[in-house]
Amino acid sequence: MNVSLYQAAAAMNATARWQEMISDNLADSSVPGARKQDISFSAIEAGLPSGQLGLNGERFVMPAARPAINFTQGEINPTGVSTDFAIDGPGFFQVQMPDGQLTYTRDGELHVNAKGDLTTKRGYPIMGDSGPVQLDPNNPAPITVSSTGQISQGGESKGRIKVAEFKDPHSLIVLGNGYYAAKPGQKPDDTQTSMLRQGYIEAANSSPTMEMSSMITAMRMFESNQKVLQMQDDRMGRVITDLGGTGS
Repeated sequence: MNVSLYQAAAAMNATARWQEMISDNLADSSVPGARKQDISFSAIEAGLPSGQLGLNGERFVMPAARPAINFTQGEINPTGVSTDFAIDGPGFFQVQMPDGQLTYTRDGELHVNAKGDLTTKRGYPIMGDSGPVQLDPNNPAPITVSSTGQISQGGESKGRIKVAEFKDPHSLIVLGNGYYAAKPGQKPDDTQTSMLRQGYIEAANSSPTMEMSSMITAMRMFESNQKVLQMQDDRMGRVITDLGGTGS
């Protein structure tokens, strides 16, 4: 078996996944509170049955790429808008999707719709302790939110914005556009350490400049392995041609 051929192909596959991940990071870099994905490369044993060694006692290994969400907090910037909220801590806003599914986001650029629902900019309701947060659309009184999420409108309590925290946020499923879903059976932690900051927005924790630099590196790695693959293919072609010519 031509191991180097498979290794080069596996490396091309890993770097292609890296480029896809970088593209996602670039797309989400303008989404408030979005979390970038990092990638780590490792080698897995392949090409031989379990426990069997190669001719020289070595084991064949193939490159593999493993993505992981980076939950480093982004920069928190003031906006002065009363419906902008930044989460200071590891928490997430709980959002109800059109199909009823609960998802999670750190995008605190919120709005109040015509019915008085506090929603994301995509129109998804923000959940409170007793369901979607409901305000009075006809009440011109200012909206105030405490650091613990207690929301009031003109001195009248409107409940509390629910902030969800997870013991293992890295196991969340990435949905894109700064949204995440919990795996089946995964529930938010009972404890809460996150604080809300009204009139602030958290930026994404990815840098377009760094992502473009990583994209160039990934493309060069892909091209290098592509050349190795082509070189091995040409070598195999010459061997077949030479062997075929021997018997004539």
